[in-house]
Amino acid sequence: MKRFAYVAFILVLALGTARVPAATAPQKSFALLDAEEISIAYQRLLAEFYKKVNTDAVLTGAHDNLIAYLKRNGVSNVKVPTIHASDDTATNIRELDREVETAASQYASSKFTPRDLTYATIAGMLGSVKDRYTVFLSPREYAALNEGLDGTTFSGTGIVIESNETTKMITISSVVPDGPADRAGLQQDDVISTIDGKSSYGLTIQQASKLLRGTEGTRVTLQIQRSGRSIAPVTIVRAPIRQLSVYAKMLPNKIGYVGLTVFGRDTGKELSTALDRLQSQGARAFVLDLRDNGGGYLSAAIDVSSKFIPSGPIVSVESRQSQIDTLEAENTAIPPMPLAVLVNGHTASASEITSGAIQDSGVGTLIGTKTFGKGVVQTIYPMPDGSAVKITTARYLTPRNRDINSVGIQPDITTEENKSPRYGDLEKDTQLQAAVAFLQNKIARQSGAPSPTPQ
Repeated sequence: MKRFAYVAFILVLALGTARVPAATAPQKSFALLDAEEISIAYQRLLAEFYKKVNTDAVLTGAHDNLIAYLKRNGVSNVKVPTIHASDDTATNIRELDREVETAASQYASSKFTPRDLTYATIAGMLGSVKDRYTVFLSPREYAALNEGLDGTTFSGTGIVIESNETTKMITISSVVPDGPADRAGLQQDDVISTIDGKSSYGLTIQQASKLLRGTEGTRVTLQIQRSGRSIAPVTIVRAPIRQLSVYAKMLPNKIGYVGLTVFGRDTGKELSTALDRLQSQGARAFVLDLRDNGGGYLSAAIDVSSKFIPSGPIVSVESRQSQIDTLEAENTAIPPMPLAVLVNGHTASASEITSGAIQDSGVGTLIGTKTFGKGVVQTIYPMPDGSAVKITTARYLTPRNRDINSVGIQPDITTEENKSPRYGDLEKDTQLQAAVAFLQNKIARQSGAPSPTPQ
């Protein structure tokens, strides 16, 4: 596992959107809701996709995917008339409705509902434009996307843990700001000797997590070693903890480390809290870790970039009508400090917006390997039943007008990843080692002291 405990890898490449109500119960006949959703998907695709859309291809894609769905679900000799597009939007939508209604009435089955056929038709429409990011999201998929971006909530202590390979003990990697453990005085690098009397020696992260989490309001007592000495047992009252998207800690020589797992709804606020805390602890430089971060909200990319870029453009977004909107820094930057940004082949979308903006503005140095290369923007349009359509609506350019789609961003310093890295663990992460060495040299040059020599 590369990232911290409790962190799920979420490779979300979509940007933007709102929530919708939970899905309704499946119906047994083609309903007005099905017709409404077909209409929404069709009109959004034709109006919003960032390239010109061929209506014949859209209707053919809907037809072919509906047939394929029926065949996959045991219907043989499917006979649904092919649709031919007209110049009239309303006519095309009625034809799509008719096709789904015909299939639902002729091939009724316990294996699928008319809503399933509607979903297959919409997915076929979206697939016709041959864009990997323009897709249909079922209610479950859409809910999972929102959960991945905005985090889940669980009851626990508010610490991020790791297993020390040398001592075999559970160690606190970072503490959730203002969480129960933070209020109880626990700190980064504290060693947890016991959890409710059970030794942490040899426990896996999963085993320790199970002991630390529990019902809200219950207590857990930890025996802690700090700087090699035992301190008085700490009793923590478990409370709701929202999964963070920003994980921060202090590395040696006062280098602050912030790892972002996703660009979620609250990532900008979380980053501000993390940077404020690290600065209060005397941070002299920062590592921003965007490896394996697949993106998220465009607004979050602006928020994050603005913490390091004091002014000027962050990104330009160009729609199908060649309308270009340039989004500027928000005047929320911290005082300038040496900055290294870690990137790799899974740094994508919103992560690349931030990486590109930092590189083009010259406020930081990119270290690692070439990024994914996703330079297009998606907008998500919710459906009444909790499903959604995700459509590529624009492309984006970096402040220096670079189009990085399918190209990626080349780091300033190329450093390959070591085998089985542990992101954020200085002993098990050669790319982080390269970033720290770079920052130490920069700090030394700024202070006039000799650059540190590796031993």
